[in-house]
Amino acid sequence: MIELVAKAWQDDAGQDIAEYAVMLSVILVVALGTMKLIGAKSNNIFSGVASSIK
Repeated sequence: MIELVAKAWQDDAGQDIAEYAVMLSVILVVALGTMKLIGAKSNNIFSGVASSIK
């Protein structure tokens, strides 16, 4: 039983998947935040250009 617990404690095969999941979630949050910020500003810019053309 002690050997099984020691082996499970030292086995880090599933750790890579968790690290990739955390990294992917951070990238998604940053990308979505950036798109939301750029989207709002670009909408204002395009609206200003469209109203100046009319």
